[in-house]
Amino acid sequence: MNVLKKVAVLALIAFTVSCQTVKQTKVYTEKDIAIIPKPAELKLGQGSFKFSKNTKFVVIDASQKALTSILTDKFKNTSGWNLEVADKAPSKDFVQFVIDEKLADEAYKLEVNSDRVLIIAKGNAGFLYAIETLRQLLPTSIESAAKVSDAEWVIPNVTISDQPRYKYRGLMLDVSRHFFKMDYVKKTIDRMAMLKMNVLHFHLVDDQGWRIEIKKYPKLTEIGAWRVDQEDKHWDGRYTPAADEKGTYGGFYTQEELKELVAYAATKNIEVIPEIEMPAHVSSAIAAYPELSCHERPIGVPSGGVWPITDIYCAGKENTFQFLENVLTEVMDIFPSKYIHVGGDEATKTNWKVCPHCNKRMEAEGLKSAEELQSYFIKRMERFINSKGKKLIGWDEILEGGIAPEATVMSWRGVAGGIEAAKQGHDVIMTPGTHCYFDHYQGPQNEEPLAWGGYTPLSKVYTFDPVVDTMTPAEAKHVLGGQANLWSEQIKTEAHSEYMIFPRLAALSETLWSPKESRNWEDFSNRIESMFSRYDLLGINYAKSAYLVMHDVQIDMKTKEVSLALKNEFTNADIRYTLGDKKLTDQATKYTEPLKIDKTTKVHASLFKNNQPVGVSFNTTIEFHKAVGKKVTFKESYSDQYKGEGEFGLTNTLRGTKNFTDGHWQAWLGKDMEAVLDMGETTSIQEVTLGTLENQGPGIYFPTAVTVYVSSDGKNYKEVGVQKRAFAKNPSFDLKDFKISFEKQSVRYVKVVATALKTLPNGGKAWLFVDEILIK
Repeated sequence: MNVLKKVAVLALIAFTVSCQTVKQTKVYTEKDIAIIPKPAELKLGQGSFKFSKNTKFVVIDASQKALTSILTDKFKNTSGWNLEVADKAPSKDFVQFVIDEKLADEAYKLEVNSDRVLIIAKGNAGFLYAIETLRQLLPTSIESAAKVSDAEWVIPNVTISDQPRYKYRGLMLDVSRHFFKMDYVKKTIDRMAMLKMNVLHFHLVDDQGWRIEIKKYPKLTEIGAWRVDQEDKHWDGRYTPAADEKGTYGGFYTQEELKELVAYAATKNIEVIPEIEMPAHVSSAIAAYPELSCHERPIGVPSGGVWPITDIYCAGKENTFQFLENVLTEVMDIFPSKYIHVGGDEATKTNWKVCPHCNKRMEAEGLKSAEELQSYFIKRMERFINSKGKKLIGWDEILEGGIAPEATVMSWRGVAGGIEAAKQGHDVIMTPGTHCYFDHYQGPQNEEPLAWGGYTPLSKVYTFDPVVDTMTPAEAKHVLGGQANLWSEQIKTEAHSEYMIFPRLAALSETLWSPKESRNWEDFSNRIESMFSRYDLLGINYAKSAYLVMHDVQIDMKTKEVSLALKNEFTNADIRYTLGDKKLTDQATKYTEPLKIDKTTKVHASLFKNNQPVGVSFNTTIEFHKAVGKKVTFKESYSDQYKGEGEFGLTNTLRGTKNFTDGHWQAWLGKDMEAVLDMGETTSIQEVTLGTLENQGPGIYFPTAVTVYVSSDGKNYKEVGVQKRAFAKNPSFDLKDFKISFEKQSVRYVKVVATALKTLPNGGKAWLFVDEILIK
């Protein structure tokens, strides 16, 4: 080898070694650490610890060994390593569990240096959370189920001291409205533990299904667990089944399955709290045992929405309380939880007021109202629950008529119930619908799957705080924490359930775990990106709604100019747009101010990350047509509830969304719409389009026909076209343009008649919603 070749080879070796050294000695910054929820204290040191096939986990007992599988199983998947678990530490390259009795139950410390990792905790709860934090320090690819090539399993040298802000950090799963298999519930528990959540509130009983086996009362699952399958209809558009109609949709969990679930959850430091509703939301129980009601009439298990809820337990009969005590005895044998949730909400007491048994009870107990009778009911059940060493939780309605002495209040109708309960010295769990109801939409409705209503995006969840500013320090001490609720009326599948829970549960976990002063939305926005990558690898169908671009449209009717504003949940979002047929590339124009549009224009926009569009792009067409700004008169005016933009509401280019309260819709109740447009002068036209909405739950139905007439004098009209659509069951909600094309006509007046359904299939009047009449 000549000198030049030797020099070249040496240079190449030096360069390679240099690159490897740089790769191995990565300098970490705090931005590289994306732990959710954010630890209470974290100090970043110099250097890093690298996992290898020789890394050992050093434990004291079998329970700690079980916890190591959270990581060892992942290393086996990604690297093929079978990492050893030992009881003695080597000189280096190990992860060791260390017990410190001085720490709080869920607290932990994590000390990482280049030779070893120390996990310090009092017991399994702290060790679990330390492992989950260690997991999030590793590259996101550790979540892969397949082998990862060229992986470097390196974590920064850090010292973490962490503990939760609140001791109650919950998620409520409703399995009554739609039933989910046990495997999915266990998956949800795993994902809760990843976020250091520690309570699964299990909503096992409601009008539409009884989901827990009670051996003393087999009809509860033989009859109460099954309903007539009407899944092809909207939840609130289903008929009430007769008592003798056989149910085929549903399911239930056996006691053995539930005991196994409780044991599994315990390994993840999750307490499973069962909810057994009373005195309302119990049609499924009354369908099985009609004698539990005041009227004793046989009923069917409802297939959908029930309102008002009048089929409730009779508070006057002793057999009601005997039944409930027997049920709860079996429930408490399954669930060792500190609490039993009894519901207590939304009881319409119509039957109580006329029931001789209830009136006799009220007279004997000196009760002055049906509200006081409910208070008697709950207090009596609390005494029984307390006698078994348990505590009662109820929704905030249990405050009405007088709260049970030791009850804990779950405040869902805002925070007022929680404030009042705390003032009275009761413990409180905050779960207001404004921030904690995960059955609400989390993005623009046009881009989202069907939800119950409301708008609770990721950023709003992140602003939640269980303690209200007006509380005194003494009242604040009664706030145990908070909880997310996923009611499942609209949630039919596991994939949809995941979509509604994640990533919002990550935001909630941080509000319940991390110190309030450490919370920062911009910082969280950066860290959630890492969690998204983990969710991708874990196969979680999380919502990407936070990426969505939202818009606000206004029009100046004098200048006929539209102003289109774009926004996003993320702070200082990089939103870019194109007009016309241009594609969204890294050359798209950066959005800085509202767009001014005065002609038909297609608008495309997206959030950009690293010069690439992410999430679903925003696409709309601002359509200027011949009727823009033209006067409209109606045979019968629209409802005062839905006026749209008023006089020019159907000729202003502004289109309504699937949110029927967005202010763009005009509506008629039980009536046809007959609108006449005055074009101002003779105009050549050949097409008329009417925009409509259907959401059968709140009674909004597409028209059954749209007919167009034209006239030159405003008196004599001729029909030029019609589009018919027969009524059809629709469990979702949809937008539809009725488009009527015809030969060119030179006219001044255009009459559009939308024939309403008028009467709902189950009785009552139907709504007709329209948003724009477009003329070409």
